[in-house]
Amino acid sequence: MAHRIALLVSGASGMLLPRHFLGRLAAHPEVERIEFVVSKGASQVLRHELGPERTGALDLVEAAGLAVGEREKVRIHRDNELDAPIASGSYRLTGTVVLPCSSGTLGALATGSARTLVHRAGSVALKEGWPLVLGFRETPFSLVHVENMRRLLLAGATILPPLPAFYIGGEDLGRFLDHYALRILDRLGIAAAGEPGLRWGEG
Repeated sequence: MAHRIALLVSGASGMLLPRHFLGRLAAHPEVERIEFVVSKGASQVLRHELGPERTGALDLVEAAGLAVGEREKVRIHRDNELDAPIASGSYRLTGTVVLPCSSGTLGALATGSARTLVHRAGSVALKEGWPLVLGFRETPFSLVHVENMRRLLLAGATILPPLPAFYIGGEDLGRFLDHYALRILDRLGIAAAGEPGLRWGEG
């Protein structure tokens, strides 16, 4: 089965998350297209977390270290490109991932605000009823966060904060990122076995 995934990067801390997940998506043989959007806020965070030379979507793709065939799967859109295919439900996707998901993006999705392509593509996933995975990165949660998450859960989204699974063992950040990527792929219905020990009871 061929999958098309929208990967939307909003302006929260945690740029290692989309960098790693982009690599896992692009390397998967069943993923044929990745619709990739990096918000203006995310570009600012990129400079702080991945280096001053990393300022946008192309830089994040480069940082992911994709092979030539994998890079060809990625189609980049500007966040103000509201006429992009993913702004419409008639362009069918397997699912949409917002990673990391900022509190501002969470609020926009919860209230139906769609001023940017990140917001619009997330809203399309909700109305079409296909998987919408939100890697919400704020902590501690305020009541506003909880209410917005409640509304989105009722609307059908999956709230999947990047929390460490201590049962996978070790102190390796890459292992945590692998486990988290595996959890997202599970929610999208994309089969991936993962390395030994990344699933409970499988060593």
